[in-house]
Amino acid sequence: MNISQQPAVARPRARGTERSVARRAELIAIGRKLFADTSYDALSMDDIARQAQVAKGLIYYYFQSKRGYYLAIIQDSVTDLVTFAASGLELPAVDRVHRTVDSYLRFAEHHQAAYRTIVSGGVGFDAEVHAIRDGVREAIVATIAEGAYGRSDIAPLARMGLLSWVCSVEGATLDWIDHSELSRETMRELLVKALGGVLRAIEELDPAYPAPQPARRDA
Repeated sequence: MNISQQPAVARPRARGTERSVARRAELIAIGRKLFADTSYDALSMDDIARQAQVAKGLIYYYFQSKRGYYLAIIQDSVTDLVTFAASGLELPAVDRVHRTVDSYLRFAEHHQAAYRTIVSGGVGFDAEVHAIRDGVREAIVATIAEGAYGRSDIAPLARMGLLSWVCSVEGATLDWIDHSELSRETMRELLVKALGGVLRAIEELDPAYPAPQPARRDA
């Protein structure tokens, strides 16, 4: 009797969950557009609800607060970035690095307010935003390590070398989106060449991690 009752209870919950997930995803998609180049402080919950054309209570229902909504938007954007960066395993190492750096710059270019929040750590010391930023850093380090060395589990020296490059990329990218004096293509090539220097320095200090040789490209 209990067994026969379980499906009848489970089905409505499943449908409700599907609707909730879809509605939440829709609100995040709307928020990504609203916050694409608008800072957290520049939009009130009333502004957000009006521009999103939804009841303010609906946003509170799914995200509890404006900050919760913003963090969900940032996390969703970052997930897209990290997922794309980690894909393309079939590509040659050099092509994959170019693809990863280009996708990183595209994200910063098209989500400037969110990117500034992630890199700067939010308003004051925001532990959750710091955690998101650290997660992005580790994901990029792992992606570069996979491309350069065929594995993400690398020695501390190699990891620190790649992390130092990622941190320098953050600062350079912040300046780039503020001034936009270089094209994305030029910026990408500059960052890739800087990575090449870091990889050679790692090899010099630890020969167990040889720098990958760039593939020759047809002229």
